[in-house]
Amino acid sequence: LGSPTVLFCTWRYPFRGSRKKEKYFDKSKKQSETKVNNKEDYIVVNNNPTVGFFYYLARAIIMAVVVIIIILTFFLRIVNVDGRSMMNTLLDNDKVIVTNFMYTPKDNDIVVISHAKEYDKPIIKRVIATEGQSLKIDFENQKVYVDGTLIDEPYVSSELKEGNTEIPSVIPKGKVFVMGDNRLDSLDSRYSEIGLIDEENIIGKAQFVILPITRIQYLY
Repeated sequence: LGSPTVLFCTWRYPFRGSRKKEKYFDKSKKQSETKVNNKEDYIVVNNNPTVGFFYYLARAIIMAVVVIIIILTFFLRIVNVDGRSMMNTLLDNDKVIVTNFMYTPKDNDIVVISHAKEYDKPIIKRVIATEGQSLKIDFENQKVYVDGTLIDEPYVSSELKEGNTEIPSVIPKGKVFVMGDNRLDSLDSRYSEIGLIDEENIIGKAQFVILPITRIQYLY
């Protein structure tokens, strides 16, 4: 009689432990099933090819628009050239990429200007001298001197003529002197309508011509 009692007790306690473990795992199993079911419900919704396609398409478009806005605001712009004042470097209706991130005007840069002294439209010109530099223009001999040095201007396409305003011997602080490459047909800092340009009115530096295709080029 003793042996069966010992065997019974040995069998009974593991059984109780197993029941506890079984209940524990049953609970986890239910939680796991709930998660799986929820996941399956979610997958079923997104497995619709039409809904999924338009969702990812809309997200891609929104992201692309945001990136473009950031780039056009802080890094570059596309500008249309209007007029002949920069011939033959730039032609009428050329499309130009202009960069403006952390930009400081320098000699020889081609820049886009938001507006001038008495001129409300954007213009595109070449920087001849910046603040603190001395400037002398010899109209008789068609020469331009910056800081006492004759500058080489292979881009000039026409005769250099005198304007209707006085040219300072030294460019004031925060100002820039600009001229077009087509000197005979350019309204620029030689004229009172344009005058010296405020640096803060410079939108950026022209870098590339991108259109028309036959005109694609780097400008420097």
